[in-house]
Amino acid sequence: MAQPLMPHATASWLVDNTALSFEQIATFCGLHILEVQAIADDTAATKLTGRDPVRAHELTQDEIDKGQANPNYQLKMTKGPEQVRRTKGPRYTPVSKRQDKPDGIAWIIRNHPEISDGAISNLIGTTRTTIAAIRDRSHWNIANITPKDPVTLGLTTQRELDAAVAKAGKAAGADGQPTDNRLEGDREALIAQLQAERTQQSRDADSALHGDDPAAQARALFDDRH
Repeated sequence: MAQPLMPHATASWLVDNTALSFEQIATFCGLHILEVQAIADDTAATKLTGRDPVRAHELTQDEIDKGQANPNYQLKMTKGPEQVRRTKGPRYTPVSKRQDKPDGIAWIIRNHPEISDGAISNLIGTTRTTIAAIRDRSHWNIANITPKDPVTLGLTTQRELDAAVAKAGKAAGADGQPTDNRLEGDREALIAQLQAERTQQSRDADSALHGDDPAAQARALFDDRH
């Protein structure tokens, strides 16, 4: 299902400007209902600036009216213009938003520690040196850096962030399944023991046949008489 370009900011606007239920807003924005509740209660990490989905051509007023009249109605998103997809090369960030990069980096480090510095660099369009400085708190402006959602700040898209989280989680899952070789030594020892027992049995049989073992001869003689 298509989602708004900025889900959290859109949810904030819908909470403040409509009578839609939290569940309707959560479904439309692709969020958990508790996230919408937090936005409504102003308990989110940052105060979001609302984004009008009607002006963004992502939702019509008619759809909002239908949703307000029927709490069970699911809002249908208006197909807007295709997002510009970045191919190769560094991400361009408007000058007005470049000061927000440290806040976005800090948010990712805090909320998604599984994402590598390289992936963060691609998402935000920054250098690994800056990321490392924020990570170890040696950044020159660390006292004024406040973790903020980079999607809300307009530094990346929700789709790109979700893809980076999924890729990092998959990589962590693959690395977290080492091969268990603890039983290899026991298995080899058992095979060697069985081979030794078979060799000894063969030797005992040969000794009994050729009369090399008196005890074996006695057992063989006893078996013949009975």
